[in-house]
Amino acid sequence: MRAVSLVPSITESLFDLGLGASLVGITDYCIYPAEPLERLPRIRGTKNPRLAEIIALKPDVIFANQEENTQAAVEGLRAAGLHVALHFPRTVAQAVADLMSIAQLYNSATAIARVEALASEVAAARQRQPQPLPVFVPVWYQAGPPEWWMTLNQHTFTHDLLALCGFHNVFAARERRYPLAADLGQGPAQPAEGRDTRYPRVTAAELAAAAPQAALLPSEPYAFGAANAARLYATLGGRLPASQILTLDGSYLTWPGTRLRQALAVLHIARQRLG
Repeated sequence: MRAVSLVPSITESLFDLGLGASLVGITDYCIYPAEPLERLPRIRGTKNPRLAEIIALKPDVIFANQEENTQAAVEGLRAAGLHVALHFPRTVAQAVADLMSIAQLYNSATAIARVEALASEVAAARQRQPQPLPVFVPVWYQAGPPEWWMTLNQHTFTHDLLALCGFHNVFAARERRYPLAADLGQGPAQPAEGRDTRYPRVTAAELAAAAPQAALLPSEPYAFGAANAARLYATLGGRLPASQILTLDGSYLTWPGTRLRQALAVLHIARQRLG
């Protein structure tokens, strides 16, 4: 089997499942596991892969993600007669199912057993679910004007992972509106017409009204840090103690692969710390 991965989380997962030797090409954003990736050809980014180079690698399968990769790239590779395995998990269960489909594609007993072990860990996490803690999780920040925070709703993998680990996403039911003025409550909305509504942008006032009791600030896709934590504290007028605002590695929130095992542990500790 010769494989190209256009998805960083799948690249890592292939190695964790004992299938990494099949990789013949990866993206510039594939960073784990670092040492084995040094020998592999890079075919540029997730949004702009060099299709001709991928085709020249003659892969048996190309792993892609509907959200991370472009439709044009997927269609271009399929038009060249290549098999593209397209993934788009929106829940933890779907992420585990995707991993199992990869293990079965390789017909690897070892990989299948490792996915089954991960599924057992997910089941154990469901059994120990604590009382949901209202939490705010931003994915982007715009200082403005106008100032806004982009967050996520219930139709995302991150939301489902948070729920599994004892968090209640305060913007679970909030859908993104178009244009920006409408999303910020400053103008009329237009029909979404197929556009993504899973990542709404909220104002300081809307954020304060949501009254989160905790906040998790990830390092990606926006690199939130101490300055952002201070800004969030000020935005909420001190109603959310600084001790309830945590920064963490964003891959634990957004990578729907074998990193899920580490994410369960990290978020379990965070939930205990936040009370």
